[in-house]
Amino acid sequence: MNGLAFDSPGRLWALLVVVALLGAYVLMQRRRSRYAVRLPGLELLASVAPKLGWRRHLPAALMLLALAGTTTAFAEPTANVQVPREKATIIVALDVSASMAATDVSPDRLTAAKSAAQQFVAQLPPRFNVGLVAFSSSAAVVVPATQEHTAVTEAIGALSLGSGTAIGEAVASSLDAVAEVAGTGDSAPAHIVLLSDGANTVGRPLSQAIGQAQQAGVPVSTIAYGTAQGVVQIGRQYISVPVDSAALADLAESTGGRSYSAASGDQLKGVYKDIGSSVGTKTERHEVSGGFAGVALALAVAAGVTAFLLSPRLV
Repeated sequence: MNGLAFDSPGRLWALLVVVALLGAYVLMQRRRSRYAVRLPGLELLASVAPKLGWRRHLPAALMLLALAGTTTAFAEPTANVQVPREKATIIVALDVSASMAATDVSPDRLTAAKSAAQQFVAQLPPRFNVGLVAFSSSAAVVVPATQEHTAVTEAIGALSLGSGTAIGEAVASSLDAVAEVAGTGDSAPAHIVLLSDGANTVGRPLSQAIGQAQQAGVPVSTIAYGTAQGVVQIGRQYISVPVDSAALADLAESTGGRSYSAASGDQLKGVYKDIGSSVGTKTERHEVSGGFAGVALALAVAAGVTAFLLSPRLV
């Protein structure tokens, strides 16, 4: 269980009683075995009594476990629990530079990226504000953050290629889109999801963009998309466009986001699914004593049932 802790840890000392009961049970079994050999007619009794072996200890073991579970519940355990967010602002930033025409990802990087991004947006909770930023040699807010997710998916489908890769500008434009939502009085947490296949080539440096994101308290999760074998044709020239993940990873780690890599359309959909799970939930401390008490009750019932089933009945 993630982050298990106890509001009343002092009560766990009661587990020593369970340990003492275990010791008493073991001692009793040893004494019983020692005295049993003195009884007359033991061989005759053993021939007609059922041979239970280790199973005769099962009811006691289950009951001791039930007591341990009850004691743990008494200590008021708590754990980190993922619960759905009611609201959030998600800005999807997509690289539409010329290198996204590379066909190392079928049918090409941009087409596969658009498909995966559309699926990602469609699966976000309806109350989430979602915006779209496209960037190449510059960056622009294509769709301001809105709860009309269909408008965002349609805009993603209409994106076309440009030139250059202005990742720093994309972060700045995304932060502007977040600020617009905050200006309306919406205090929902925000997250930027940025996909690119290259390094920052134009516009403000990434260090400046990182500082802005840190100041705004908005994490940026990045997806380095493509393979080392990517090639695009510009005129009669074939230019290698390998994915550059180092700068994107630094951007994510420096702003509190997560960095991902995807080398295929299927991998990209998996990445977006993971991001959706993380941004769509929040971690809260919840009391989980009910779970321990439920397990303890089940063990106690099992102890009673096994004791009844294993009890010797001679007719």
